Amino acid sequence: MDGVPEGYGGWTFLTNHARVLASIDDDPGTRIRDIAARCRLTERAVQKIISDLEQSGYLTHTRQGRSNLYRIEQGTILRHPADAGLTVAGLLATLDQHENSHQTRPAQPARPQGNDGTEEPAGDGSTAATKSV
Repeated sequence: MDGVPEGYGGWTFLTNHARVLASIDDDPGTRIRDIAARCRLTERAVQKIISDLEQSGYLTHTRQGRSNLYRIEQGTILRHPADAGLTVAGLLATLDQHENSHQTRPAQPARPQGNDGTEEPAGDGSTAATKSV
């Protein structure tokens, strides 16, 4: 079916709500169609997520002609008890910092592998624990 993004069946670190919020943070005047394409969701799923975020006070919008201009309520506290005290602004700043570091960082060379198929230490204090099976 055209226009429907390919789904992803594995687990992820970020929820679709966080992805949509980050997309809106990047461009408050973005269209639902563009958010859907960026987040690999259907437009209907994005509409539902935006509705959830608005109902919970994380997001508002104003009409500007035929478009919406979204406003993120930066001081809103994240919902999960384990995230107590963390704000939307903090989450978005972390995601933005991560995205910016990937845009400016040169590509990492492949690490050499040992005889057992595991990667050898990087020499920078980090360790890798992947093994080819």
